Amino acid sequence: MEHLTLIIGVVVVTALVFDFTNGFHDTANAMATTISTGALKPKTAVAMSAVLNLVGAFLSVEVAKTISGGIIDEGSGIQPEVIFAGLVGAIVWNLLTWLAGLPSSSSHALFGGLIGATLVSVGWNGVHMDAIVMKVLIPAIAAPLVAGIAAAAATRLTYRLAARRSADQTAKGYRAGQITSGALVSLAHGTNDAQKTMGVITLALITGGSLAPNSDPPTWVIVSAALAIALGTYLGGWRIIRTMGKGLTDIQPPQGFSAQTSSATVILASSHLGFALSTTQVCSGSIMGSGVGKKGGVVRWSTAGRMVAAWGLTLPAAGLIAGASAFLADQGDWGVVTVAILGVAACATIWAASRRDRVDHSNVNDVDPVTGQTVATEGGADGAVEPVSIPAPRTATGPAPQATV
Repeated sequence: MEHLTLIIGVVVVTALVFDFTNGFHDTANAMATTISTGALKPKTAVAMSAVLNLVGAFLSVEVAKTISGGIIDEGSGIQPEVIFAGLVGAIVWNLLTWLAGLPSSSSHALFGGLIGATLVSVGWNGVHMDAIVMKVLIPAIAAPLVAGIAAAAATRLTYRLAARRSADQTAKGYRAGQITSGALVSLAHGTNDAQKTMGVITLALITGGSLAPNSDPPTWVIVSAALAIALGTYLGGWRIIRTMGKGLTDIQPPQGFSAQTSSATVILASSHLGFALSTTQVCSGSIMGSGVGKKGGVVRWSTAGRMVAAWGLTLPAAGLIAGASAFLADQGDWGVVTVAILGVAACATIWAASRRDRVDHSNVNDVDPVTGQTVATEGGADGAVEPVSIPAPRTATGPAPQATV
């Protein structure tokens, strides 16, 4: 193992904490639809997802290279303290959005944190804007749209192919299809998100002089990042699973299968190309697409609007928190200690707030009806439009959430 100074050790531990939060924040990406349709029991689903995230982390290092040498300039004078500040910003924003049940992007929280901390500490010369545009911003816009369109088309095709069969005849096949596609999404998630932490640790080792520039992640980095994200996945981000499984649309097995298959295809293709996209945005886009693709399907656009708002706020919000942290960390050892104390205090406060209204595997699919809220859906053979009631998921603030981000 490379020689590690105290500050690099702190960065490594903080990066693994972020990886852990990434795991439970993004469990919903792979398993929300599988859990909401009952294809798998909640604990079984997250356990399977954890194992496959672990395996996926070993399949590629292309995304890790994008993080360690693509977005931030290794030779710009960036110090490990800056990376530490960036990670603190990402962790705090991850936990805030988890508390609100909003499936924001852990990836963009990480990018925003690193960019914000680098800008405060080094300036614009420490950031590769062309790489950010090409490998972060463009995929952030294109990936959920592509996944949504693919899921809508796949949903329509799936219902058309099964039109002459009864629900009992197709139930077993859809259950197997959802389990398989959910497993594929978990594997794809490991190939993309676990590598982001590998890239951050590698960047810290390079900036601290413990590793040569342009190096691949060492084996111990790959193993530790894989284990951290797998553990976080196993614990399950039940609040976000509820939002994605029940809050966007009333997922039926054919829709779940179509959404998961579309998500896995987009994520695996992006990992191969080294695009560090948001798996959360891809999977959310697929779920919305599956709602649009089903005849008479309902998409809760108010929930979708809050999600999109959180997506847009993630980069700047994490960047602001990280920038303030970097300003303190640049003051010396006392600044780093202060950032650490404030970060732990913020995380503890958010965790305590989450205990007031617990969401776990036993109540993840429980929803409260929203009285008086109707959405037009297609009616019977004559195409008449009929109003239907919509259930809405609970969050920490109670039924019918109006999350503020």
